[in-house]
Amino acid sequence: VQLVESGGGLVQPGGSLRLSCAASGFTFSSYHMRWYRQAPGEERELVAAIDFTGGATSYSASVKDRFTISRDNDKNTVYLQMNSLKPDDTGVYSCNVHTYLPTGKVDYWGQGTQVTVSS
Repeated sequence: VQLVESGGGLVQPGGSLRLSCAASGFTFSSYHMRWYRQAPGEERELVAAIDFTGGATSYSASVKDRFTISRDNDKNTVYLQMNSLKPDDTGVYSCNVHTYLPTGKVDYWGQGTQVTVSS
């Protein structure tokens, strides 16, 4: 399994970014996908999730109505469109997929992409 995030950067408050996560090594269209973020000194936070069809999504309260998660199963890619960015959105954003083996749940992570919201 390989997950490769891209699209992070420095943006001013109120700006937008679109993150991408390219997946390989598994049947992407069969798995729910998630975006997490981790701010300095804080625990990792789930910000958005999407089911394997793309028909159902969920968001944390802190990003609801500003962020949109989507996926393209033909391109094996999940996206996170982030609008109206705030300084509190700063952090490392990572995509995630998990599966269940006989030994238990296994999580896979990308390397993450840094998002910095600052004037």
